[in-house]
Amino acid sequence: MSQSHSKSQETRATSGALGTPTDLSATATKEISGAMNAILADVFALYVKTKNFHWHLSGPHFRDYHLLFDEQADQIFAMTDVIAERIRKVGGATLHSIGHIARLKRVSDNDADYVEPSDMLAELREDNKALAARLREAHNVVEEFRDIATASLIEVWIDETERRTWFLYEAGRRSDSGGR
Repeated sequence: MSQSHSKSQETRATSGALGTPTDLSATATKEISGAMNAILADVFALYVKTKNFHWHLSGPHFRDYHLLFDEQADQIFAMTDVIAERIRKVGGATLHSIGHIARLKRVSDNDADYVEPSDMLAELREDNKALAARLREAHNVVEEFRDIATASLIEVWIDETERRTWFLYEAGRRSDSGGR
């Protein structure tokens, strides 16, 4: 075994019993996994909130908002497996339970019996806007450790999140006679 091969094995990060091999350092694995697990918890919480509003919607814009929330929930849910698998690929462990999600999430729950549709739009808009900011923070972490693959995924998710924010903004906007 060459000295360089032996040295690279020593710096390889592994996690727990699963021990996924990676060329990232143990510090990188810990930092990236921590940042991405928090994102994953937020994404699960935002998915549930979006579906909650989808299920409990009422009013004159029911069909439009119902379809919008469903489309956005599907897009948000599609992120979950990719995030979790990325955490595993870099040698980390991912979320284990609803309790774990609850401890890490930063998206507020909304357990109200009734929420005005305009308030649903505004709340989801702000949650998506906050998620975009958190994704940028996570991007800084992965960039620090030159984790290009995770950075590339995050860039796509930022764009998708900004699009959701934009659609929620436009759907909730009151226009004047000029459409402004």
